[in-house]
Amino acid sequence: MNHEIKEFRDGIFALRTRRFGTVAELMIEALYQFSRSRNQFHDRYDEVGNKRIEIKFSTVMKANESKITYNNMIEQSKKANLANRALKSSEIKDYDFDCNIQQVKRLEFDVIYYGLFFEDRIAIFKMDSDEILSCQGYSDKQHKGNQGEGQFHLNPNTIDYHMREHFVQWLSYEELYHLFGQQPRERRPVL
Repeated sequence: MNHEIKEFRDGIFALRTRRFGTVAELMIEALYQFSRSRNQFHDRYDEVGNKRIEIKFSTVMKANESKITYNNMIEQSKKANLANRALKSSEIKDYDFDCNIQQVKRLEFDVIYYGLFFEDRIAIFKMDSDEILSCQGYSDKQHKGNQGEGQFHLNPNTIDYHMREHFVQWLSYEELYHLFGQQPRERRPVL
């Protein structure tokens, strides 16, 4: 991986919450030619299939070895960097990890694109909203009182299910970089 691509990948891993989500949304929009959402309850719209699209991704990090305590806080903080914790796609059986796909409001979309940003490449999955309830490990209760909002986890126990039933494609960071770096795109405001 050249320096420019590594810097790009490392920057994606450093993004948090809304900014990371925007990267995933723009990636799926560009890959599958979706348009902006019709309302605030889903992320994109498939004009061809007439479907509401939800997009949820997570970075994959090795589970922490220890809880942070008064005695190990400095050591644990130093270990909590990308070089030490980012998981390669070939290591999914070697290390523990847990990626939570959360705030899944299945009545607000027709298709969910979800996935994992590994250290070396990106896994993209797809599931119809009517498959959510039968998704391995899905819980329709995320927070007390939240009706119709659930979550599921991708981890060593569930990854085979997702690879077998819902996997769409691998995407390298080079491919993602070139998807946005080579062709001029219409500049749209970021939500």
